[in-house]
Amino acid sequence: MKEALLADARLNTADAPFVRLWRGFLTGRVMIAVALLVLQILGRWFNQVSDPVLMAVCGAYLCAAVLLRILGRHAPPAAGTGVQWLPSIGVDIAVVSTLQLLHTGAMNFTPLFGLPILMAAVLGTLTLALGTTAAVTLLLLLWAWWSSTQSLSDDTQRYLQSALTGTGYFVVTYLVHQLATRLVGEQEVAQRNRMAAQVQTQVSALVIEHLSDGVLVVDESDVVRMANPAAQGLLGESQHTQLPFSLGRCEGWQPLVDLAHRTFDQEAPQTADVALLHPGESPTGLHARTWMTSTHADPQSRGERLCVMFLHDLRELEARLRTEKLAAMGRMSAAVAHEIRNPLAAIVQANALLEEDLQDPGQKRLAQMVQQNADRLARIAEEVLDIARVQHQISHAPASTLALDASVAQVWSDWCAQEPAKRQGQILLNAPMLHVEFDTEHLRRVLVNLLDNALRYMGPHEDSLQVQTRTSVTGQITLQVWSDGAPMDKSVERHLFEPFFSSESRSSGLGLYICRELCQRHGASISYQRTHRTTARGNTGGNAFTVAFRRTTRPQEAATLFDSIVI
Repeated sequence: MKEALLADARLNTADAPFVRLWRGFLTGRVMIAVALLVLQILGRWFNQVSDPVLMAVCGAYLCAAVLLRILGRHAPPAAGTGVQWLPSIGVDIAVVSTLQLLHTGAMNFTPLFGLPILMAAVLGTLTLALGTTAAVTLLLLLWAWWSSTQSLSDDTQRYLQSALTGTGYFVVTYLVHQLATRLVGEQEVAQRNRMAAQVQTQVSALVIEHLSDGVLVVDESDVVRMANPAAQGLLGESQHTQLPFSLGRCEGWQPLVDLAHRTFDQEAPQTADVALLHPGESPTGLHARTWMTSTHADPQSRGERLCVMFLHDLRELEARLRTEKLAAMGRMSAAVAHEIRNPLAAIVQANALLEEDLQDPGQKRLAQMVQQNADRLARIAEEVLDIARVQHQISHAPASTLALDASVAQVWSDWCAQEPAKRQGQILLNAPMLHVEFDTEHLRRVLVNLLDNALRYMGPHEDSLQVQTRTSVTGQITLQVWSDGAPMDKSVERHLFEPFFSSESRSSGLGLYICRELCQRHGASISYQRTHRTTARGNTGGNAFTVAFRRTTRPQEAATLFDSIVI
């Protein structure tokens, strides 16, 4: 287990603790080798006895230490016992033993055994550390025995000194090895915590980056430390604005500065609706909520205090509320439309019977007015009920394919045949042999709604209405209905695809909404653009509704769903 831990520690970066310790040991060996060589040179300089063999041993040791420092500086050897330790521990023990054996003076080199013992205890396994210590202890005992054979004095003291030194080495070895093991464990925990913190930071950054709400992190000096793209957009700043920046640099942001100050002063979350004033623009209403990262009363918080501010555009809130109200109104309208169909049918039938007996032209005109308005009311009720049918059947509709150009040509022909003199235009089919995922009846409903809508606003010219299919360079297949009507007001354009919204009092406002629902069911999208087209009158501006399809590779299939939704 210890070997695995040490191996993991050595696989870390070059600044890992064990790598730094290894380099420290290598540097220490070089310094000791230099000191030994200098000691031998000084001995010869002062005319003391100096053995050339000792000088050679010290020089060789210096060369070996420098070579290992250069070649082995990247990582320590494997932790287990083996020949990989001979260039370091093995050389140290051999050099110290040789010096102690050849030296004839009173100099004692045995304290230098501490370096290989510490190296083995810190960087090796417990077996290697104890084995190195045992080898050093045996060498000390052998040296005591050798010394006793060279003198006639009492050798008991030498044996006791060697045994005591060896015992001290064993104690130091065990304690140092335990400390090294503790360091390995703490390093692994720190590494796991660091990785977990990095992952958490990345997740938090991604979440904040893609939040629809604006997020600001402000310090007590009104400096914005962090701002996601939504917040920068609400502040009127570019997404490439350099962070950090001062929140007080713009007078229009003063409400946010005041809210941040109130949060720091009260050390409590704050909620407020504020208006940001941008030069030359209308005020931007925001719903702001703030929290603090720490407070003075929190004993666990020791870092600086930061205010995290969440900003939500009030216009989005109002739009969401409006959509919910429209949905509720749609459900209520569907129920009302269902209930009025029976009495409406009775009124139509009674009016038809009454008209048969009428002779007065004035009374007949009144009966026709009743019939016309009853028919109009019936159409509105049917459109309202279509919404319920679409919402109910959308999740059960099987996917089908159709040939786009052929289907569009058929719908165009049927639509024009109803009123040939009035319904005229140009059709440009540029997507031959291409199939799209769409239901045939759904496409008919979408295209007829768009054509009826264009007919209401188009001019009298033959090219005032144009229907075109095409494929873009990226492979996107589209169907576009263009008419040369007047530009739409921005207030109308924002609500084009909402249910029950219409710029005319005689329209139910459901046609474009149903088109959008049908397109979304098939993975398509519908959008509005103000574009220009080349006509006989030149470059002419007009209103274009574009359906972008999802391309398919499936064979064409028959589509029979939504039989109840017909023109």
